[in-house]
Amino acid sequence: MDKLKSLIDSEKNKIKKLLKNQKSFKAKDGYFVYELEADVTIPSEYILLMHFLGKIDLKLEKKVANYIISRQNKEGGWPLFHDGETDLSASVKAYYALKLSGLSENSLVLSKAKRCIIEKGGANSVNVFTKISLALFNQIPWESVPFMPIEIIKFPKWFPFHIYKISYWSRTVLIPLLIIMHEKPVASNPNAIDIDELFTNETVKTKSERSLGQSLLSVLFLFLETVSRLLFPLLPTSIKEKSKGDIVNWLLPRLNGEDGLGGIFPAMVNALIALKTVDENKYKNQILTIKKSIDNLVVEQKDSAYCQPCVSPVWDTGWMGLVNLENNIPSDDIADWFLKKEIKIKGDWAEERNFDPSGWAFQYNNAYYPDVDDTALVGMFLDRYNKQKNRNDVKECISRTKKWIIGMQSKNGGWGAFDINNTRNYLNYIPFADHGALLDPPTADVSARCLSFLLQLGDTNKQEYIRKAVKYLLNEQEKDGSWYGRWGTNYLYGTWSVLSALNLVNFKNKNKVFFRSIKYLKEMQHDDGGWGEDGKSYYKNYESFSKKSTPSQTSWALMALHAAGEIECESFYRGVNYLVKNNHNFDEQYYTAVGFPKVFYLKYHGYAKYFPLLALSKIKNQISKNSIKPIYGV
Repeated sequence: MDKLKSLIDSEKNKIKKLLKNQKSFKAKDGYFVYELEADVTIPSEYILLMHFLGKIDLKLEKKVANYIISRQNKEGGWPLFHDGETDLSASVKAYYALKLSGLSENSLVLSKAKRCIIEKGGANSVNVFTKISLALFNQIPWESVPFMPIEIIKFPKWFPFHIYKISYWSRTVLIPLLIIMHEKPVASNPNAIDIDELFTNETVKTKSERSLGQSLLSVLFLFLETVSRLLFPLLPTSIKEKSKGDIVNWLLPRLNGEDGLGGIFPAMVNALIALKTVDENKYKNQILTIKKSIDNLVVEQKDSAYCQPCVSPVWDTGWMGLVNLENNIPSDDIADWFLKKEIKIKGDWAEERNFDPSGWAFQYNNAYYPDVDDTALVGMFLDRYNKQKNRNDVKECISRTKKWIIGMQSKNGGWGAFDINNTRNYLNYIPFADHGALLDPPTADVSARCLSFLLQLGDTNKQEYIRKAVKYLLNEQEKDGSWYGRWGTNYLYGTWSVLSALNLVNFKNKNKVFFRSIKYLKEMQHDDGGWGEDGKSYYKNYESFSKKSTPSQTSWALMALHAAGEIECESFYRGVNYLVKNNHNFDEQYYTAVGFPKVFYLKYHGYAKYFPLLALSKIKNQISKNSIKPIYGV
């Protein structure tokens, strides 16, 4: 302990300097926001949108093209995360975007890309969402895209497929897409650019066709899709028009102003195209607002630019709020901002279970879709803040938040991110769902955050919802002692999240559970003292962690060991030393978060900053109190 204390003491001034540096990310209203970066798919789609609309900002387009080029790998393609393998669908979109921006097919960049894409099966083998983009530009026939009839909007709740049986992100993307797939609009494409050179002689096939003979469900859904293609066109035009009207009526109250439908880029784009297709003049103002919400996501620099998939102010502010509390930095403005942002209307989640609303979205505004994970985090911040301030308005808010979190618990004891009991796994076998992310089932990381919040408030395993949550998490532990991380990469994130919660509750065989986790964490530590893990860990054949350590993942591992009471071991000291040695410039190239495992990965620019600060601050405070375990939920 003395060696660790000496190390931390020697870095106190540096920690203060790093804290000061974060002020540049703080707005006048009290919130923090950092950039949120994905792969080249979103920037590529931004260029595609320009050419679909026929309204091209040449200067901005050039900058976005520069960004895409800078992300090309040695193979000639584009990965889903830093240092990852080429992803075919992302590469085809990147290629098309660059060609639309004026790059020649014979240029070095596109020549390399073409070779790589053809070797991996060509544009024939891309995923559903890339196929839809290509169909919009007349590069493939709509018949190559899985069939989703516009009448889906009218399916009753008892039907096997219903819009409220899929996740929030799938719902906001799919519903406007139903209009697009029905009307089949064609891109302006003013320069008439095609990518014929990326196609092989093979037929463009669906996932179900590719997996024929491997999955009975895939075969069944392929059969049902074939039948649907024959039957649904026979339905009266009046039903189709009423379905279109139902979709528009669903969309309009959810457009969310300049924050956009669902607060996510793909849904915004689909909403814009859908309304433009239905009646461009009638919905002119809405279309302009949606375009503004999309443009708000653009991060423009001197020579390059990219488009964020969404923004993360609530999430960023929650973590920085905890950092501030650990360092006794006044946080009244943060608390006030959170109170203003509390959601008090019933969103789509109420379709499953109707009770009083509360909670926070991930973005600035997204009232129909509060985020359970964000809500638990904000709740923990407000609870800690109010232990010092004792404000009635904060107390009342925490009470509402607690009730909402309990109400959002699924029947298996866990929590999903946005929906309750969103676990109908058969839906991931429909041809449209080749990304495998149509659902929002409970996950260990989100469930742990909710449990942490409730335990921090003083709940115990005397409450049934606590017992159910603990049981769920114990059942989710992997054989090696880790926990899967759905929203952060990966087992390091999941293990930290769960140990932070389980630290606060007593249960049978606790020591055994913790021993396995501690053993796992120590075995995964790198020679440099840090920890690192990349997107490959979501694949079954993955055998080891990434080669590089990262500040954010090292921080998670340290906070996990801290929660387990392991701060006096050599492994812990080496981890702290790694952060100390690298704290002059907390940054990381690796993507340490996830949108959809195997499909879509995220780099939070704030992760390399506030998680090391949180870890070091917590350790500093615990040492000063001569305590080996944290007393709060994170």
